[in-house]
Amino acid sequence: MKTVAVLYGGISAEREVSLASGQQVIAALERAGYVVRPIEVGADIAHTIAALDPRPDAVFNALHGRFGEDGAIQGVLDWLDIPYTHSGVRASALAMDKAAAKAIFIAAGLPVAKGGIVDIAALEHADPMQPPYVVKPVNEGSSVGVEILREGGNRRAALAAGWRFGPVAMVEEYIPGRELTVGVMGEQALTVTEIDPGPGFYDYEAKYAQGGSRHQIPAQLHPAVFERARDIALAAHRALGCRGASRADFRYDDTAGEPGRLVLLEVNTQPGLTPTSLLPEQAAHCGIDFPALCAWMVEHAACRA
Repeated sequence: MKTVAVLYGGISAEREVSLASGQQVIAALERAGYVVRPIEVGADIAHTIAALDPRPDAVFNALHGRFGEDGAIQGVLDWLDIPYTHSGVRASALAMDKAAAKAIFIAAGLPVAKGGIVDIAALEHADPMQPPYVVKPVNEGSSVGVEILREGGNRRAALAAGWRFGPVAMVEEYIPGRELTVGVMGEQALTVTEIDPGPGFYDYEAKYAQGGSRHQIPAQLHPAVFERARDIALAAHRALGCRGASRADFRYDDTAGEPGRLVLLEVNTQPGLTPTSLLPEQAAHCGIDFPALCAWMVEHAACRA
């Protein structure tokens, strides 16, 4: 019987999400028949390494955000030669860096939003592009720090002055329309979900609060757009070099009718596994229950070897 260590918690802005994911995963792996060793990760990496002795058969990486899905913990596990779930160092680091990921998507011919990196100091004094536009941290997930600045708004200077995500930010055109997502398992794109966040946008609260958003699965789209989203999600997964499961997020502008403009926003190499998360919902729609999904991830765990 395999022993699986579950890493969860962490020290990023997404710690609470990771705690929720980890608790779900622990219960699911126990139901699937594994011997589970929960390891709540904190700031002391030596404590985490010590908790991995004796060496488990695999690590289930349920960490989110910086140090959990940016290649940092993946490098530690590679060094220890312990197989782990989800993507390796390179793909994790690239996907977490929005500018690097965007460059790879462009090179692969995938559709992305116009925009780039700006200095926060410059943002305080002038709009870097015609509003509306989106400002987001370069190295955060779960919509942490994401803001939409609209025509006639007066929040730009205050946003820049209170920015806590480093000296630069990613600025992109705002794409009107609908929010879509596609999960990928290995070499197979699952289905397309449309996310309705209500009157706001798909921010942290909409993602993780019960009732924060509504999911339509499968999304009701023009058939060509539906398949195009699945194709792009798999192409982005491959372009970054992801392994295991990932999830691609899109905006779909159908305001002038269908078929409309489909834009790839990002790829998540550590999709949420909470009660409101999208990847487990898509897997269930495709006939894979949550324990089976977690077991699949464990059986596809790998390391540098």
